[in-house]
Amino acid sequence: METTDTRKIVEALLFIAQKPLTFPSLASFIERNTPADRREGLREKIRQALLELEEQYREGHGIVLVHVAGGYQLRTDHALAPWLQKFLAAKPERFSRSALETLSIIAYKQPLTRAEIEAIRGVDCTAVMGKLLEKGLVRITGKKEVPGRPLLYGTTKEFLELFGLNEIGDLPTLRQIDELVPKDEPEVDPAGTAAEEVSPPPQTLS
Repeated sequence: METTDTRKIVEALLFIAQKPLTFPSLASFIERNTPADRREGLREKIRQALLELEEQYREGHGIVLVHVAGGYQLRTDHALAPWLQKFLAAKPERFSRSALETLSIIAYKQPLTRAEIEAIRGVDCTAVMGKLLEKGLVRITGKKEVPGRPLLYGTTKEFLELFGLNEIGDLPTLRQIDELVPKDEPEVDPAGTAAEEVSPPPQTLS
């Protein structure tokens, strides 16, 4: 398999994939489907193909290759979101202030219990936690070693994908998060019925 062919294969796989592809998963798939006598140096060719594609889509394209949730994914340029939303007649994901605050607390303080989340927010979080779990943005990571062994919560890969992050360390600063949440609007109920104009980056279009 020549380098050019490898690049084409990698590009096509990234294009049709519904989720970010990690280098190990991408390399493993290509290796399994390549004759044994042609596997020597294949992983290095795949790595080089990713670098070339990243450079290829760096500027002047409506599609970019991003590092997200520990993998690689082809996504549409954020600047084109208004055009794409109009074309699809779809609204971007919206979060209530309570949901965004709860999600932010979990992202920055994880792992932590629901009681710890409520102590920080000062309100019951049962309903909003249920919605975040249902959306797959939050997951149970274990139990805290204290009497009663309450559940611990943390964010998921879906959270990283939705907000265009490669890892938790890529989160914006707390000051930047604070600027996203308007201060002149009243608090909404914990169920999150009032929607804020805060949304993650547009989803990938294949």
